Amino acid sequence: MTSPYSTLRLEIEDGIAEIHLARPDLLNRFDMPAHKEFAAALRTVRDKGAAVRVLILAADGRAFSAGGDFDEILEAHAQAAVRDEMVTYAREVFYGIAGLEIPVIAAVQGAAIGLGATIATLCDIVVAWREAKIADTHVNVGIVAGDGGIVSWSQSIGVNRAKRYLLTGDIMTGEKAYQYGLVTELVELPANALPRARELAGKIRAMAPMGVNGTKRAFARITAARAAEAFEFGLAQEMESIAAPELPALIDALRKR
Repeated sequence: MTSPYSTLRLEIEDGIAEIHLARPDLLNRFDMPAHKEFAAALRTVRDKGAAVRVLILAADGRAFSAGGDFDEILEAHAQAAVRDEMVTYAREVFYGIAGLEIPVIAAVQGAAIGLGATIATLCDIVVAWREAKIADTHVNVGIVAGDGGIVSWSQSIGVNRAKRYLLTGDIMTGEKAYQYGLVTELVELPANALPRARELAGKIRAMAPMGVNGTKRAFARITAARAAEAFEFGLAQEMESIAAPELPALIDALRKR
C-alpha cells in the first residue's frame, strides 16, 4: 500500500507506534509539508485508541531534525496567511504530543535543533546519543522561541537553565542534556538510540494500561498548565518577530556565514 506521507514514516506493530522523520537529505527539517504530515500522523496514533500503547519518535540519517526552513520563514515574513498557517500547525504539533494519553519516547540519534529540540523535549522519555547536539536557536535568527520550547525546556531543566539556553541559542551535547535532566537515557552511539527506545517501549507495553495511561494523563496536566501560562503568548510573539522588517537581513547574514 502506498504511504500517505512523503516526509515521514508511520509504523504500528504490536501496540507500539513509530513515527520516523524520513528526509535525511534535508536534515529532517520542519517545513510546512513536514508540519502537516507530522500533525496528521499524531492524529492517526491518537485515533487508534487502545490499540497503541506507546509512541516512539525517531529519525533517519545523521540529524534528528535541523528545525525550520529559512525560505519558508521568509514567505511567512511576507504573508500573514502563511504566518496564520504556521500558528495552526504549531498548535497541532505541540498539543498533538503533549495531549497524547500514552507515553511518548524520543530516540535522538543526532542534532535536534529548533523545533526538533522542542519536539524531543516534549516527549516523556528522551533517549539520546552522548554527542548529539541539542539547541533552540530561534534567537540566533532574530525569532522568538515561541513554538513551545519555552514550555518544554522549562519543564525539563527548570526555568533558569531554560533561559540560559533559549536566550543565547547555545548548543548543549546529549551528555550535558543528560546531566541537566533534559535527556533521560544516554547511549554511546547514534545507532543505539532507537533500539534503547524500543526496549523501553516494550517494557511499558507489557504493563497494565490503566496504570500507565492514568499516570501519563496526570503528568499531561502539568504540561497543560505550563502551556496555559506561556504557549499562546509565545506563539504570538514569534509571529510578530517573523513579521519584523529586519528579519530578512538577519537571515541573509546567517546564510552568508
